[in-house]
Amino acid sequence: MQNRSDLRYDAIIVGGGPAGLSAALLLGRCRRRVLVLDEGFPRNRAAAAMHGYLTRDGISPAAFLETARAEIARYGVECRRVKAQRAEPAEGGFEIETEDGARWTARKLLIATGVADELPNIQGIDDFYGRTVHHCPYCDGWENRDRRIAVYARKPGLAFSLLTWSKDIMLFSDGPVRLSRKDREHLAKHGIALHKEKILRLDGDGGKLRRVVFEDGRSIERDALFFSGSQHQACNIAAGIGCALNRRGTVDTNKLEMSNIPGVYVAGDASRDVQLVIVAAAEGAKAAFAINIALQRDDGIVP
Repeated sequence: MQNRSDLRYDAIIVGGGPAGLSAALLLGRCRRRVLVLDEGFPRNRAAAAMHGYLTRDGISPAAFLETARAEIARYGVECRRVKAQRAEPAEGGFEIETEDGARWTARKLLIATGVADELPNIQGIDDFYGRTVHHCPYCDGWENRDRRIAVYARKPGLAFSLLTWSKDIMLFSDGPVRLSRKDREHLAKHGIALHKEKILRLDGDGGKLRRVVFEDGRSIERDALFFSGSQHQACNIAAGIGCALNRRGTVDTNKLEMSNIPGVYVAGDASRDVQLVIVAAAEGAKAAFAINIALQRDDGIVP
């Protein structure tokens, strides 16, 4: 029979973004045996820079991850660039299978795979995403301050929010939409024009948006576009092991970042609604703290 000492790692972390690497750093400093499994496709890979992270504001996502990996390596944390396919309970912990067929065992499991954004179905959007097309005003609003901003959404909430950064906002619904009288009055009050025409494509060059082109041939010049779209879990590990999801499609966790499955923790964009890099890193640290205490209790070192 397998017992705790037979398991290869104290914790396996699925996902090597800010949440996963922050947890790995703290657990490494706790002298824990840690393995990070990461597919290598971070959510913000298209962005030129990440923002709102004190002392790291403006750093590129790639540089941030490179620095983080170097830091955790000092504490003996192992990182493997491979996709985790499946996780299931095992005697004393969990077993994780990767796409190369390898199986890894650990006492605790932290899922930090984040979410994937679903881009609007607009011709040309891939040429601008991460440069002049964005989804988060807190991440990229400053860089587009006082510019002519298009908002792609069926509801006006994002358009109202962006008034903090620019007064030249237009709302594009990409088809007929019904708004409440209150919303229509608020749009008019702030001079936000609503365009219901179907969009054909986005035009521009060098990653810079120039105009939104409608199906009828008309176009409107805009410097940037923010969209309100859907997102989904970046992998099915959490759902596959039985973690409860909320209405937003993220994992429900308690204050210690633990899911409804004992021993399974979830941190970062996969669990919370404030999706900033600095918040994800903080949640990873909280999860690591909770995991280390749980391991101490399992070993009988703390009551």
